[in-house]
Amino acid sequence: MKLIFMGTPDFAVPTLDAIVSAGHEVLAVVAQPDRPSGRGRKLSSPPTIVRARALGLVTKQPRAVRRGPFPEWMVSAGADLAVVVAYGRILPEKLLNAPARGCINVHASLLPKYRGAAPIHRSIIAGEPETGVTTMQMDVGLDTGDMLLTAKTPIGPDENTGAVWDRLSHIGAALLIETLETLDGITPTPQDHAAATHAPPLVKAEGKVDWRASAQTCHDLIRGMNPWPGAFTTLNGERIKIQASSVVSWPGAPAVPGTISVTKKALIVSTGDGAVQLITAQRPGKRAQPGVQVAQGLRLSTGATFQ
Repeated sequence: MKLIFMGTPDFAVPTLDAIVSAGHEVLAVVAQPDRPSGRGRKLSSPPTIVRARALGLVTKQPRAVRRGPFPEWMVSAGADLAVVVAYGRILPEKLLNAPARGCINVHASLLPKYRGAAPIHRSIIAGEPETGVTTMQMDVGLDTGDMLLTAKTPIGPDENTGAVWDRLSHIGAALLIETLETLDGITPTPQDHAAATHAPPLVKAEGKVDWRASAQTCHDLIRGMNPWPGAFTTLNGERIKIQASSVVSWPGAPAVPGTISVTKKALIVSTGDGAVQLITAQRPGKRAQPGVQVAQGLRLSTGATFQ
């Protein structure tokens, strides 16, 4: 099958590899333009472009998908199908209809739940016990197209977005190949739009932990925001990034949410209904450390309060 592959982050790389390994002809790998990254702010190519070059594939990084040379190329490319995996842009109807069999999306949720840009983060923040991948025939809506196949996986109680992201990238690759192999025999299933939930992009401010919430809610936010954009709390104006936590039983936890308890082995914070241990945290300009070492560095004692 002649395919156009459209995807940008590392999440999409296993699917690209699977397509090539399955023997499909990739007409081009399409991703977003190079972006500045790192302390030096040097231009860096997306992971899919780096991988495509290593595979000797044609690459395209259009700045515009609604006008200019790219739409015309896609219409005239003669593709049987386009596979879209976290490309990062909404495709206009002209491009959705350009390949003979349209566009299939690999979406990292069990649709119709968590439509949008951050389904993995949002599902973990919400405390979902499971997630998965859906292959979908794309239409002009935001993840509203008919579903083709799904695959489920549990979310461990302490798993963070990074771990689930990696697992789903490989589940999605396998599901896409299964979808392509059985496409003629699949009856698309319309989504129940009334049951839809949304997963908008994250902003850094959402990472601030509200210690008045339940211990589980605080823990879910911390793991859902790891590795990006990161959960945090503040102490005397200093932002403390929290990478890992656990819900703990702490009968002597102070009643005021945000109050700190320091032991020889742990840094524990009171919440609205219990307590959370900060397993790994990071001060500005410092490396990540066990929570108790951060407490020592800040010279914290029991009774101090995170804001």
